[in-house]
Amino acid sequence: MKIAVYCSAKDSIPEEYLALGDALGCWLGEQGHTLVYGGATGGLMTRVSEAAKAHGAYVVGVVPPRIIAAGRQAHNCDELYRVRCMSERKQAMRDIADVIVCLPGSYGTLDEMMDATSSAIVGEHHKPTYVLNYKGFYNPLKQQIAVMQSLAFIPKQQSYAPVFVDTLEEIYTILTK
Repeated sequence: MKIAVYCSAKDSIPEEYLALGDALGCWLGEQGHTLVYGGATGGLMTRVSEAAKAHGAYVVGVVPPRIIAAGRQAHNCDELYRVRCMSERKQAMRDIADVIVCLPGSYGTLDEMMDATSSAIVGEHHKPTYVLNYKGFYNPLKQQIAVMQSLAFIPKQQSYAPVFVDTLEEIYTILTK
């Protein structure tokens, strides 16, 4: 299975979050999955990709020129797609992947998650998105979604929505079925 992982590229985050990248990457490799990710260095991106590669995963990176120009292109990819911009990066990752997993992250991760969600709502894809809500990281987002639903900006019965889970083990169980 080709699994796109959206996550933080910041090195300065707490080690327990970086360890999530190690754990997910190890599992991807051990299960024979392909990692599809942003092809950059830093934070969870490095940790997921290095652990995946070290445990036998095929690693696909999707990188725009600004990442390359900043000297942050990863060099552990088995396959590297060079795209023109971040928007193309999101689409390419969605197109390549069978499923999307979101780890904790910042603006870029939220952007990727919302892009995957909104593009699925309009029928551009039918790939599930799983969001790791580690230690309640995404609780404020879940609360905002509830507010939007209560005001009918989002229907109560959605045609597509990201699935929030609390542990990596839940993701492993879902993806193993």
